[in-house]
Amino acid sequence: MWRDVFLTNKEAVLEMLQRFSEDLSQLQRAIRWGDGDTLFEHFTQTRAIRRSIVDQGQDDAAADFGRKHD
Repeated sequence: MWRDVFLTNKEAVLEMLQRFSEDLSQLQRAIRWGDGDTLFEHFTQTRAIRRSIVDQGQDDAAADFGRKHD
């Protein structure tokens, strides 16, 4: 199944992988250079994203992320 999902959505998947690679490179540079400000900013942003996911109920393993339907 995932093979077909990735191939069907090739451009979107490649874009996300590129973004991930860039973010990973930024983290590597910050660690290498001892750039605590960049690390703090990154972790602050990821914390906000994680909280948003929880607030929206998307941290649930249930089908449809546990959303209730009317």
